[in-house]
Amino acid sequence: MYDLRHTCLTNWLSDGIPPARVAEWAGTSVPVLLATYAPCISGQLPDLKQRILTRDDLPELPETG
Repeated sequence: MYDLRHTCLTNWLSDGIPPARVAEWAGTSVPVLLATYAPCISGQLPDLKQRILTRDDLPELPETG
């Protein structure tokens, strides 16, 4: 049973679900979650940097009048 939980939490974090949300779903705190699963998100830094850099590329919202 624990292996299935571990796999699920690992997949959620690897897929980019925010750690706060995963911790809530898992019924634990963010510090406890990250103490175990930090390696799952360590490879996401390049993707996160790219998301920050392309933030200005978002479409303009239509003006409401």
